[in-house]
Amino acid sequence: MKKNASRIASLAAVALFSFEGATAQQAAKAPASTDPYLLLGTYTNGKSKGIYVYTFNTATGNATEVSHAETSNPSYLSVSPNKKFVYAVNEDNGPGAVTSFAFDHKTGSLTAINQLPSEGESPCYITTSKNGKFIAVANYSSGTYAVFPVDITGHIGAPVEKRADEGKGPNAARQEKAHAHATIFSPDNKFLFVDDLGTDKIMSYHFNDASGQLTPASPPFVSVKPGSGPRHLVFDASAKFAYLITEMSGEVIAFAYHEGNFKAIQTISSHPANYKGEIGSADIHISPDGRFLYASNRGDANSIAIFKRDAASGKLSIVGITSTKGIEPRGFNFDPSGNFLLVAHQTSNDVVIFKVNKETGELTDTGHRISVGSPVCVQWIP
Repeated sequence: MKKNASRIASLAAVALFSFEGATAQQAAKAPASTDPYLLLGTYTNGKSKGIYVYTFNTATGNATEVSHAETSNPSYLSVSPNKKFVYAVNEDNGPGAVTSFAFDHKTGSLTAINQLPSEGESPCYITTSKNGKFIAVANYSSGTYAVFPVDITGHIGAPVEKRADEGKGPNAARQEKAHAHATIFSPDNKFLFVDDLGTDKIMSYHFNDASGQLTPASPPFVSVKPGSGPRHLVFDASAKFAYLITEMSGEVIAFAYHEGNFKAIQTISSHPANYKGEIGSADIHISPDGRFLYASNRGDANSIAIFKRDAASGKLSIVGITSTKGIEPRGFNFDPSGNFLLVAHQTSNDVVIFKVNKETGELTDTGHRISVGSPVCVQWIP
C-alpha cells in the first residue's frame, strides 16, 4: 500500500504539470454572458482527452465547445456551490485519484489545482457538500469511500474520513463484495448516504459539516431487494422524498424521507412489462419543476423512462419509455432552463439533445448532437 501511495503521489505531480501545460494551450473563447456552461466528463481510453466545456444556447439547444482539460478518465464531476471549482474523479484501473480545477467564467477554461489519491480503486462518483467545504468520493472496485476537505482556493486536502463497506449480494458475478457507487449529501447537509451496489444497501452517516467527520446513523443503513444493485439517489425539492435507481433490477424505488431515515413507499420498473433483454440502469434525475422523474437504462434497452410525480404522496406513474437514440446512455441532465435534456452515450460517443415538453414530460429529439469520446457525466455551470 505504501508503494502504491508513493506511486500515485508521483503520478499526481506529473499529471498536474501536464494538466497545467494542457490548459495553457487551450483555445478558449468568450461566450455570450447569458449562455450557461455545459461540462462533460468522459472516459479517455478512446478519442477523448478529459473534461470538455461548452456554451449552451437554452433557446435553440445548440452547444459550442470552448475548452477542454486533459485528465485521465474523469468519469464523474462535481461543481462547487460557488461555481468557482470543478472536482473530478480519475477512474483508472487500480488506485484512482481525485482532481480539483479552477473554473474561469469569462473563458470557460479549467486550470488544474491539485490531485490526490482517491483512497480506493476505480472512483466512480464525487459530490460536494452544501457548504462547499468537503467532497465525498465513492470507489467502486474497492468498495471504499472518503471525505476530503477543500479550502477557499479549491485545493483538496488530506482525507478526514476513509470508510469501507463489507458484505456481498446474491449475484456472485457482480456482488462478490462491496461496491460503493455513489456518495450523496442530504439536502440539509446533515447526512451522507452511500449507495452500495454490492451489498444492496444505502449506508447512512451523520455528517459534521464543520469537521467532515462521519458517524453511523440509526439505523446505519437501509436494505433494498437482494440482487437489485443500488446505483444513484436523488431527493426532491421538499426533501420529503428520495428516489433510488437500481442498476441490476432496473427499478426506481421511491422513499419517504425524514432526518436520515428512508421508508420505501413504491417500487416501479424503468423497463416495459414484457422486456426480456439485458438490464443495466444508470442515472436518475427530477425535472427542475419537480413534476417528472427520469431514469436511464443501458443494457439492451438504451432508453429513458419518464415518470410523473405526485408531489403530495411522492409516488410515480409511468408516462412512457423512449429511445435515447444512442448506445449505452450513462449520465444525463437537464439544462438550467429545463427546456432540454442531454443524454451522454458512452459507446456511441455522442450526447443527444432532447426538447422537453414541460406539460407532459415527453422528450423530442432535436437532431442536435455533440460528438465526443465516451461521455458519461453531464454537469452545468450557469
